[in-house]
Amino acid sequence: HTSSGSPRYWSSDLGSFPDLAAPLVPWLTPLPRPSDTLPLSPTYQALSQQIVTLWSGAAGAWPLIALHGLDPRTHQHMAAAACDCLGVKILALPATALPAQPQELTLLQHDWEREAILRDAVLFLAIDRLAPNEPSHDSTIRLFLNRLTTPAIISSHDRLSLLDRAVITLDVPPLPHTEQVALWAQHLGETATALKQNAFNRHLDRLISQFQLTPTTIQIVAQQWQQQATINVEAEAIAAQLWTFCRQQARPNLDDLAQRIPACATWEDLVLPDRPRQQLEDIATHLNHRAGVYQDWGFAAKSDRGLGISALFWGESGTGKTMAAEVIADACQLDLYRIDLSTVVSKYIGETEKNLRRIFDAAEAGGVILLFDEADALFGKRSEVKDSRDRHANIEVSYLLQRMEAYQGLAILTSNLKHNLDQAFLRRLRFIVAFPFPDAESRAAIWQRIFPPQTPTQALDFAKLGQLKVAGGNIRNIALNAAFLAAKDQHPVTMAHIRQAAQRDYLKLEKLLTREETAGWEED
Repeated sequence: HTSSGSPRYWSSDLGSFPDLAAPLVPWLTPLPRPSDTLPLSPTYQALSQQIVTLWSGAAGAWPLIALHGLDPRTHQHMAAAACDCLGVKILALPATALPAQPQELTLLQHDWEREAILRDAVLFLAIDRLAPNEPSHDSTIRLFLNRLTTPAIISSHDRLSLLDRAVITLDVPPLPHTEQVALWAQHLGETATALKQNAFNRHLDRLISQFQLTPTTIQIVAQQWQQQATINVEAEAIAAQLWTFCRQQARPNLDDLAQRIPACATWEDLVLPDRPRQQLEDIATHLNHRAGVYQDWGFAAKSDRGLGISALFWGESGTGKTMAAEVIADACQLDLYRIDLSTVVSKYIGETEKNLRRIFDAAEAGGVILLFDEADALFGKRSEVKDSRDRHANIEVSYLLQRMEAYQGLAILTSNLKHNLDQAFLRRLRFIVAFPFPDAESRAAIWQRIFPPQTPTQALDFAKLGQLKVAGGNIRNIALNAAFLAAKDQHPVTMAHIRQAAQRDYLKLEKLLTREETAGWEED
């Protein structure tokens, strides 16, 4: 970098900013003009006007403005509208472009401040806090902002901390329910008014309650639907199409912390006693009717605590806990994410809490179901405080409890042993579902469902197969291995193939296949 002697040249992407300092050209981009974007909703227009009021009424230098929320594009539109009203230009700089070396950072800062004064421009600093946190990068951002002497608007997911200067913070919330309804009506146009309003609005309320959609996303979804729309489609069909598009557009990026699980299982695949099955159906009912109870019937107005649907699935490994989560996801047409606890729990103080924040924030926007598999490690009994690590571990659990209470979706925890979990934690869960080890009758029913219709079988006795004392997960493994053995023999799956597969699976489990379990089976 150079300072006053910087070479200058014109950039086609910055046509209205000729001769911009060369070190800035690769990084700076003009924000879209208000005339080129959707009009701001009333909530966001009021916040944009608040920026105008704060700056136009400032006696001296304009104070630093920080916008906090999950939608950076809305931040851009608000900032551009405010600067347009004030008659100043605005250019965006990604925080990742700030050099880590202090000397280079100072030179870039000086280049920008000179340009800002000459061109009457405001800096829009975009901080992507949904990316993995880097402490060294945080310090670079703080150093830059502490020294900056020209006006700036900061866009970030988290609140800024440890700045040595005053910052005016504006929280940018998700769109209110009524404004989302108005946006949908605007973008769907005549279709929305032609439909039976009561029926369609009911579906729309459920969609809005499930997904936190931004104005831009709503516009994209409406355009997707219009491109594929057919004539004389009923309200239910339109709602189903919109739901699918919203689900795709709102799908979060959690690849480094969670795995999206295809929901292939249905209620017919589930073999459970009546009580846990009824509890699972109740969970699906709560998910499907959240909008009606919380919005139409006013429960959300009472308190935003306890609106999240949380459940514990506990039982031995292989008893169907993950399958049950798949069944609910399929029934409610929602994405299911399994949380990889090895990437969430960190030995560094405070990092686990940051990872949990990323998970819940992204899941909230995407309306997904969270499955914390084998949750004992993270949600175990809170320890007595003996050192700072214990204290921070308890803070992490408390933070989790708070987020689960406010989470606008379903969070499922699985555990092999219920008593491993803290009682204070259990009291805050809406559902606790026990998955018992299947008895012989249930095991026979699982065997009847385990082979796909196209799998050739021969003379299988499901009652005798039910004698094998294994859980559903092991039954699936045995059936799959038996199918491979049969394919090798070029023969339908027989009891003999299943016996061989069971013997091998039992060795893996460090068990012996007893005569009692194979009583009455034909010999190989």
